[in-house]
Amino acid sequence: MKRTSPAQIFLLVVIVLLRAAVACAQTTPPADLDAYVAAALKTFDVPGIAVAIVKDGKVVLAKGYGVRKMGDSTPVDEFTSFAIGSNTKAFTTAALATLVDEGKLAWDDPVYQRLPGFVMYDPYVSHEMTIRDLLTHRSGMGLGEGDLLFWPQSTYTRDEIVYKLRFMKPASSFRSKFAYDNLLYMTAGQIIPAVTGVSWDDYIRQHIFVPLGMTHSNVTNAAYKTGDDYAFPHSRVDDKLQVIHFGALENVGPAGSINSCAADMAKWVQVQLNRGKFVDRDGRLFSETRSQEMWTAQTILPIGNRPPPLAALKAHFSDYALGWFLRDYHGRELVGHTGGVGGFVSQVMLVPEENLGVVVLTNAEESGAFLSILYHVLDHYFSLPPTDWSANFKAVRDTQEKDAAEAMKQAEGARASGSKPSLPLAKYAGVYNDAWYGPITIRLENGSLVMSFDHTPSMIGDLQHWQYDTFKAHWRDRTIEDAFVTFSLKADGGIESAKMAAVSPLADFSFDYQDLLLKPAEKK
Repeated sequence: MKRTSPAQIFLLVVIVLLRAAVACAQTTPPADLDAYVAAALKTFDVPGIAVAIVKDGKVVLAKGYGVRKMGDSTPVDEFTSFAIGSNTKAFTTAALATLVDEGKLAWDDPVYQRLPGFVMYDPYVSHEMTIRDLLTHRSGMGLGEGDLLFWPQSTYTRDEIVYKLRFMKPASSFRSKFAYDNLLYMTAGQIIPAVTGVSWDDYIRQHIFVPLGMTHSNVTNAAYKTGDDYAFPHSRVDDKLQVIHFGALENVGPAGSINSCAADMAKWVQVQLNRGKFVDRDGRLFSETRSQEMWTAQTILPIGNRPPPLAALKAHFSDYALGWFLRDYHGRELVGHTGGVGGFVSQVMLVPEENLGVVVLTNAEESGAFLSILYHVLDHYFSLPPTDWSANFKAVRDTQEKDAAEAMKQAEGARASGSKPSLPLAKYAGVYNDAWYGPITIRLENGSLVMSFDHTPSMIGDLQHWQYDTFKAHWRDRTIEDAFVTFSLKADGGIESAKMAAVSPLADFSFDYQDLLLKPAEKK
């Protein structure tokens, strides 16, 4: 019998220890994560962040950083609730997937057969649109078209918004290109009550939150009470970070109204990575087949060049699936989504082949914060050399803001500031109608024009003369993006119509002013 020498024994021990160290490095979070997040909070001026990491089926981190509200020392913890915005969309597709599993609907069912009264602008699209089409941003609608029906908070109901789809002109042909939208995801959510008799809100609670034990999640911030563990929204208003009001998103719920925390989102990530199977017991939320379908590319996205500091993030492929974006990073497929509503931005990222999931929730509108943390974590688990992602994302943000400021400065310098409106101000006053939004009122108040969107209580703005027949709507609620309003005149000097456009190049696409065409209402 051959004896093992002391040197061989030593070598075996070293190998075992090295393997253990590698395994540990592959499962534990970055050792410097606390310091890295603390630095990101400062770099991007974000009050609070929550992070969850799932690896190999286990929650290896669910932790809060910073504070729930600036000026208040109450800390963020793993149960602090944040608005997750469009990360809600994956919940809506998962809810629909449970109904597909039950045979109550199919992804390719025509929408009009499942949602009576559903009509798009084009009769062909009305007939051909499927549930799958609602979920894949290829309807032909423009980027964010119709978002002003719900954002800022409006009085329109979900059913009223679905009805108004018939008045929205397409920006491209059906299924020809990607253009992100929210209204059709809300429409997809409305199929749930049409099929089950249970509202989307209750279905999400009963069929996702309860089975997963997501006890700190909800579908509306109206449920918050004083003393509850929730983060407050923050935004830079007139270049200063401020606490802003909570936006109510009930009327577009299936597209973005869920609020959740790091601990609960970790449970969501676990069941996603486990292909729909519960990790702590027998049974499933949805089948493995549905999981595969939800992660299968549906709409091809263009791949553009990244700014130099982010060149390493350029993908080889980019697609949209059912509630998830797909792309690659260092040879791994990423399945993820971002979310953004007033005062909150977030990221959920899955790396199936690494059995890894990362969630970053923030209470300020600074995407660089969650993105730098995300890639710091991914680089750790991919065993990549460290990159100062915070510095890189900040450099890109600073450049974008500088370019936008320069563009606005040039526009200010180029305007004919000495020009006058063609008509007396009183002639611009009156009620205007847009085909899909509805009534917008302009009135003369103390010698100046004031514009208000009749179904959006916070949209009241002073019309400041810009040049000729163009005015700038300077909203009194400074969380709303300012807009140019340009009037066109008829041959007889009356007003033919008015068009709008965002003033800032960095305005969020949900302020889709460009999709409005205001026509003077007929006087009765």
